[in-house]
Amino acid sequence: MEKKQHNINLVRCWEILKKRKKAYFITLPIVFVLSCIWILPQPRFYRSSVALAPEYTTESGGGLSSIASSFGFNLGAMGGGSDAIYPSLYPELFQSPEFIVSLYDIKVKTEDGAIETDYYTYIKKHQKRNPITAPFRVAKKWVTSLFKEENKVSAASAQGVNPFRMSERDYYLMERIQQKILCTVDKQTDVITITVTDQDPLVAAILTDSVCDRLQNFIVMYRTSKARMDAEYYQTLVDSALHEYNKATLAYSRFCDSHNMAIRQAVISKRESLETERALKLNAYTALSTQLETMKAKIQENTPAFTVLKSPTVAPKPAGPKRMLFVIGMCALAGIGLTLWLIRKEILGIGQQ
Repeated sequence: MEKKQHNINLVRCWEILKKRKKAYFITLPIVFVLSCIWILPQPRFYRSSVALAPEYTTESGGGLSSIASSFGFNLGAMGGGSDAIYPSLYPELFQSPEFIVSLYDIKVKTEDGAIETDYYTYIKKHQKRNPITAPFRVAKKWVTSLFKEENKVSAASAQGVNPFRMSERDYYLMERIQQKILCTVDKQTDVITITVTDQDPLVAAILTDSVCDRLQNFIVMYRTSKARMDAEYYQTLVDSALHEYNKATLAYSRFCDSHNMAIRQAVISKRESLETERALKLNAYTALSTQLETMKAKIQENTPAFTVLKSPTVAPKPAGPKRMLFVIGMCALAGIGLTLWLIRKEILGIGQQ
């Protein structure tokens, strides 16, 4: 038995819609009012971004790396360079609890000057919320408390937050901050773009600039870590060599002062021995000092340079929410849903022979 093919009669659908047009005059105004009630109290948010290009060099690869980068490939991680952290891994850094917690002590100030505190306190106590959602938040908190006991103990200040072991409230606070900070890296050019979203435009700009500085400091500390360790080691050796040289000089001076007029060969030999030892200590101190200066120069050599392509600015207009688009979108969805509901029988072929 062949299955009968069902065709949708567009003319009949149009007639049904014309007969039921009253449903549109009732539904769409209701949807419009409800959409406005929901979206208008939503807090505005602003965005600020910064783009910077880090110094990125490899020991080998040369032209091959340049050609590969034009096709979206990075050969730096294939053994041609000495870095273990590449720009493509920087976004992962912004998901690190240690990095997020390090941002808590940043001093922020709102554009109207009413709030001036650290970022931890600002996010914890000075964030606006939609009052419409208050009953839903209370209900969610009540339902959650029925199944588990909430850990209400949280840090009183930014200095009290332990990234290794945080309370539940501090953990959710960290997740909120992670959602506010976005880091992207262009695979072809390695240009880093940091975007911060916040309810206040000045806070967004301040945090963007601070996050950019923290990222640069992290990269500098990583790139110069080996040279700094070497410099600290040579500094220890230089201090020890200087101490030995001063001790040898003091011993030589005391001996010469106490045997100023001596002509015995034993005394002369002893004085020459002390003078030789003093000269050796001086040579050791001079050589180590030279090595120390070389290590300090190595630190400067390994310190990367950053070119800021786009500086953070205070946004003059909010980035969202797009209230008009939201209302229009909800009305459009309601209209489409109502239309499909009214002609559902014609679409499904219900009641047709």
